[in-house]
Amino acid sequence: MTLNLIPRVRNTVPKPVEQSPCPPFKAYSSAPRSVPLPANLHEIEGDIDPEDRWTDLQVAVLSGNIQKVSQLLQDPETNVNAPANGWYGQTALQAACWRNYVDIAALLLAAGADVDAPGGNNKPHTALQIAAAGGNLELIEMLLAAGADLNMPASKYSGRTALQAAAEGGHVKLVQKLVEMGADVNAVAGHYGGRTALEAAAGEGGIDVVRLLLTLGAEVNAKPSRYKGFTPLQNACYNGNMEVVEELLDKGADVNAPGSYFEGMMALHAATAGGHREIVEQLIAIGANVEALSGKKRQTALQIAVMMGYDDIAEILKAAGAKRIVNGDMSV
Repeated sequence: MTLNLIPRVRNTVPKPVEQSPCPPFKAYSSAPRSVPLPANLHEIEGDIDPEDRWTDLQVAVLSGNIQKVSQLLQDPETNVNAPANGWYGQTALQAACWRNYVDIAALLLAAGADVDAPGGNNKPHTALQIAAAGGNLELIEMLLAAGADLNMPASKYSGRTALQAAAEGGHVKLVQKLVEMGADVNAVAGHYGGRTALEAAAGEGGIDVVRLLLTLGAEVNAKPSRYKGFTPLQNACYNGNMEVVEELLDKGADVNAPGSYFEGMMALHAATAGGHREIVEQLIAIGANVEALSGKKRQTALQIAVMMGYDDIAEILKAAGAKRIVNGDMSV
């Protein structure tokens, strides 16, 4: 699951994309740096909704035109800190970090770019958080030298701290480096779809990052965010990473921990929703509650299996004693 990787410049303000369980922040880290820009990016007309308006400098940065960027920065009318407008806007510095343009980022910083400015409404990430997702240590060190806040809290909507973003991107050496610099390994997850560093790594970052974070003191049973949140184990179960699941269980992960109240899942529900039969069997074998109700929707794992058409998993759950709840009645 990924978000649209191209910043929006159309004349309508799109609604946030509803994806389950959560639109990952790693859209930044997975974005190919050579992604072609929209053909109409430079054609910003006066009648376009102001919330989608990009400045000339922001457009020049996105296009990678360092000569144009330099020229604009010499113009006293150019605002290097023009805000990120609209749902998917970025400041000039954030755009440089997203596209991995180190030289352009250096120019912007020299011109006084705000390293901790927020992004657009639906992409409220700082330049450092974006750079951390991409794993570019040179860019990160440049931003920190310019005063970037290493422990800037994760934004409300699908936000990540720099460490959480690096962990989700699977950047082992960067994770180690950030912790050595003082990054909080147990920083609180963002309110909506947030992840702690370990929660993020368990879903997308891979076993090496998971093991490193556990060694560094990451909380194996960290509480999920209130909306679309997962514990580390739940995220690993949803993504089908058996190696991570086993590592977390070995370190004391609670197999029956509740998920977030809104759009959350317990580990068994998450493994079922992901269609991961072997993980479902593993969880049942160690005592997962097959009758547990998860989140606001109050669904059992069996209900999820039936709704999603996973007949083999449904049979496994029934064999373990699961019953489907329909309007308060029990049926199989």
